[in-house]
Amino acid sequence: MKLNINGRDVTVDAAPDRMLLYVLRDDLDLTGAKYGCVEGQCGACTVLADGIAIRSCVTALKAVATRKIVTIEGLEREGNLHPVQQAFLEKGAFQCGYCTPGMIMSAVSLLGKNPKPSEAEVKRGMNGNICRCGTYPRIVEAVRMAAATTGVKRGTTSGA
Repeated sequence: MKLNINGRDVTVDAAPDRMLLYVLRDDLDLTGAKYGCVEGQCGACTVLADGIAIRSCVTALKAVATRKIVTIEGLEREGNLHPVQQAFLEKGAFQCGYCTPGMIMSAVSLLGKNPKPSEAEVKRGMNGNICRCGTYPRIVEAVRMAAATTGVKRGTTSGA
């Protein structure tokens, strides 16, 4: 099956009903999307499909075969972090880091739809991404900081 991941066309030898998370991690060595609940509830496996946050643990390959997939590995460009990644670093919006890739991908999707969200809109938009360490206030600060920077839409739909 052919897929477009992080701006590159790749061919994977996998059944159409195989979950995207397993293909990303096991077949393509893109380990940023994490195994979490494997029920689509925690957000650790979040990636973008045409700029929209999806849970890769419950998304079959056939559902994304014609869509452009972006993983956390695909956000960085020419050695520069995406504004959301940079804001997470600057605000210390993580502790253990396990949820961070999913949080960042959800934030990128949110800012692609709403470039200047209020605090309440950030909280609503990030709902469903679970952080066991409880860094939610810093996550909200990081998303708002990224929204204030220029170029936040870069990478949201095409991985470019």
